[in-house]
Amino acid sequence: MKFPGQRKSKHYFPVNTSDPLVPKTQSDDGAHSTYVVGIDQTLVDIEATVSDDFISKFNLSKGHSLVIDDQTAESLYNELKQQQLITNEYAGGTIGNTLHNYSVLADDKSILLGVMSAEIKIGSYGFRYLCNTSSRMDLNYLQGVDGAIGRCFTLISDGGERTFAISEGQMNQLRAESIPESIFPDAAALVLTSYLVRCKEGDPMPEATMKAVEYAKKHDVPVVLTLGTKFVIQDDPQFWIDFISENVSVVAMNEEEAEALTGLSDPLLAADKVLDWADLVLCTAGPVGLFMAGYTEESAKRETSLPLLPGEIAEFNRYEFSRPALKSACTTPFKVYSHIAPYMGGPEKIKNTNGAGDAALSALLHDLSANRFHKQNIPNSSKHEHEYLTYSSFSQVCKYSNRASYEVLAQHSPRLSRGLPEREDSLEEAYWER
Repeated sequence: MKFPGQRKSKHYFPVNTSDPLVPKTQSDDGAHSTYVVGIDQTLVDIEATVSDDFISKFNLSKGHSLVIDDQTAESLYNELKQQQLITNEYAGGTIGNTLHNYSVLADDKSILLGVMSAEIKIGSYGFRYLCNTSSRMDLNYLQGVDGAIGRCFTLISDGGERTFAISEGQMNQLRAESIPESIFPDAAALVLTSYLVRCKEGDPMPEATMKAVEYAKKHDVPVVLTLGTKFVIQDDPQFWIDFISENVSVVAMNEEEAEALTGLSDPLLAADKVLDWADLVLCTAGPVGLFMAGYTEESAKRETSLPLLPGEIAEFNRYEFSRPALKSACTTPFKVYSHIAPYMGGPEKIKNTNGAGDAALSALLHDLSANRFHKQNIPNSSKHEHEYLTYSSFSQVCKYSNRASYEVLAQHSPRLSRGLPEREDSLEEAYWER
């Protein structure tokens, strides 16, 4: 597993060069491994440039998002193919994107739970999904289904306005019995999205999701929830507050989803409010940057050497060099906040905002799994004097998430094609050294 972020000093990582003064506790049959598990609605994003007449022909509402049936989706796709209007086809899905990016960043295993067409033809949606997915993602646990996986059409008309047509296909047909308990004991996290528990009546996906949550809690695996979209959250904020309070350790959201959940427009205050229900919060806020909020053990808090920042919470980043911990694992829980502005001010040209939050979360997951990996193999390290969630500090995780997010903003695909460079070409060494 690659080490998250840049470091000038060695912390005896990877473990095959461990501290000779640390007693050897692992067995000789190899180091422990860990991975991230996620459940997703498997779908393919199809992007096309079309005319207003084309949108009207399929009874779509310009600038809006509509769910269409499988038959309409097939007709729409065939017409786009015939007229050669398709510009891009990418494997999609919030969790699929996140796990793919995690595997690219960590160069390590992740496990995807969901459905896949039992019979895959060359050029089909299932084929496209597999082609755009990291080989380090374990797809062996996918449940086979008869029919197509989900399809999300992004139709770009004159002026750049986007119209969305979504065909769910069989993506919500994951059954509870397809969730294997055997994969949870070694998992570093279970990653979910709000879409999974808000399906139409009769779909088995919500039951399957709760079965996975049950296994995660049984094996002390942190549950990570990404809020998906403000429209799902604002329908019933109290449902999500209760769901997070009962099941979730880490919440990932953007500023709009944060406001829908908490009623607070300031992302820092919203993140602080979510700490009433969860242990760690990652909030992306567009051009404002990225915020993190969480808990640490008060006796182990570390003061920042960076400038103190103004905000609704005065000098809120004072202890951002501390490491996140579960509130329940702290003798005296202490709230910590951190913020970072967009990396290098953001890309010169933003090519895609779809997936930037997923990339930020994948970096956080990498650091979280790195901590578990290190603890399993060198439990006597000073890094584990307290029960922490991540290997790095709030500040360093912010930088890593911010950097991964930048990479997606600067490309068309929501999925990374390569890991981050060992050294930056931009001479921004100070970014990591601060």
